[in-house]
Amino acid sequence: MSSESIWDQSAQQFQQIFGQGWAQAVQSFQKMDLGAPAGAAAATPVQLSPDKLQALQKQYLEEAQALWTQSLQGKAEVKDKRFVGEGWANNPVAAFSAAAYLLNARTLMGLADAVEADEKTRARIRFGVEQWMAAMAPSNFLAFNAEAQKKAIETKGESIAKGMQNLLHDITQGHVSMTDESLFEVGRNVATTEGAVVFENELFQLLEYKPLTAKVYERPFLLVPPCINKFYILDLQPDNSLIRYAVSEGHHTFVVSWRNPDDSLGKKTWDNYVEDGAIAAIEVVQAITGAGQINALGFCVGGTILSNALTVLAARGQEPVASATFLTTLIDFTDTGILDVFIDENFVKFREMQMGSGGLMKGQDLASTFSFLRPNDLVWNYVVGNYLKGETPPPFDLLYWNSDSTNLPGPFYAWYLRNFYLENNLVKPGKLTVCGEKMDLGQLTLPTYIYGSREDHIVPATAAYASTQVLPGKKRFVMGASGHIAGVINPPAKGKRSHWIRADGKFPGTLDQWLQGATEHPGSWWTDWSAWLKGHAGKQIAAPKGYGKGSKFKAIEPAPGRYVRQKA
Repeated sequence: MSSESIWDQSAQQFQQIFGQGWAQAVQSFQKMDLGAPAGAAAATPVQLSPDKLQALQKQYLEEAQALWTQSLQGKAEVKDKRFVGEGWANNPVAAFSAAAYLLNARTLMGLADAVEADEKTRARIRFGVEQWMAAMAPSNFLAFNAEAQKKAIETKGESIAKGMQNLLHDITQGHVSMTDESLFEVGRNVATTEGAVVFENELFQLLEYKPLTAKVYERPFLLVPPCINKFYILDLQPDNSLIRYAVSEGHHTFVVSWRNPDDSLGKKTWDNYVEDGAIAAIEVVQAITGAGQINALGFCVGGTILSNALTVLAARGQEPVASATFLTTLIDFTDTGILDVFIDENFVKFREMQMGSGGLMKGQDLASTFSFLRPNDLVWNYVVGNYLKGETPPPFDLLYWNSDSTNLPGPFYAWYLRNFYLENNLVKPGKLTVCGEKMDLGQLTLPTYIYGSREDHIVPATAAYASTQVLPGKKRFVMGASGHIAGVINPPAKGKRSHWIRADGKFPGTLDQWLQGATEHPGSWWTDWSAWLKGHAGKQIAAPKGYGKGSKFKAIEPAPGRYVRQKA
């Protein structure tokens, strides 16, 4: 048999294999059972759009043929950071396996998009396919990872031995290491802005920070961070600390440091976090400073808690807060982004049965969920590096914070899921009762600064913008570049990224419409916010020379306090 005939036969076999793979992929999608509510009929099998299916099949077979041709030339193209390195580039078999995997991944995502169903169903299918494809990448397995194999040979097996040590270490600590956590310590090289704890209850410690200016604005400034994470994301290092920035701008600054709940707090509710958390913090700041009004900021879930606290106070005829800043905050939960794939009646009922009357939502479970929203970057990247290559991830304060998880009280969590994520009750006047008060956002007439990050996958920019449609007071909306964390923590001195502002002060119905009249500005949004906040901060007065006030609010311990050091 001639060599030409052999290659023809091989090409035919290759086409046959990929043709069979296509048929199997389609069949698996058509047999997919998406589940059905309890007591309902079995779910209808997934239907695929015939037109999209035909186009996708044609594209798949064409790309498969091109891949075969490239492989014969030893030039299988792989453009993915998971398959970068000499081990992949110099191994035609490995390069081909990576290229074939990427082709299959693209095709399966195409099939997910071809499903004839409502958008939520398609989103769930896409999410499931993404998770499966991320897990099945050849880079995740030593038998297929050419770069890991190369390192094992070069180190005479030491990388494999180190990888096993890393695996045992991570099993012991209960999570995948994203950084060398031994290099960081809260209060030593993260969360170092000087201050003191001046009040505490069973839910939080109140931190008061030492002024960095001779004079401060007469209205003090209170930050309410999320209770799902620890506050020091706002105080990682002196040069990227939003807390230190506020202090240096002349604001008498206080921060809520939430306690990491244990079993003793397992029955705490949303009302507790609003009344005994945010409202209590506002009242203590007023008592310490003697200010009739303060300025407040809420970040993420902290912003949702703050919005509830302000609405409760408004219902009671009180206006202790002169202005509010909401950073990447959900108030209108119409668009909850990727997290929407998890939320439905069955899921919420399960959580209510599991922990609605008491218990804890474990921080490690929450952290794993958020990591798997970006599996390649926050899960498998570290599996490969730590275990297959035996590497120690480099020191990174942000990833140390990301691994320092917090628990949530079960009743708080279950109520939050139903009333906000599932039913979006906060934007329905009179629908919710919080702390004994009927909730009506129409009562929040204070000026607000609303910030959203363009690439945020936790609080989509569209969702942050939606607050402009439900808060009636004078507003300023700014959109920053990047995501949920990097977009927020963007100090001016770094000169990074950009932000968008609309000068005419108009707030049309959608973010896209708003952007049509917005202008992009280089650098951080912090300077714009600082100028806005100073406009609501009042006159300047002499900075306080000590912490707290009198015998009632004495300095209990230095900042950052002991609550933030508690591990989940």
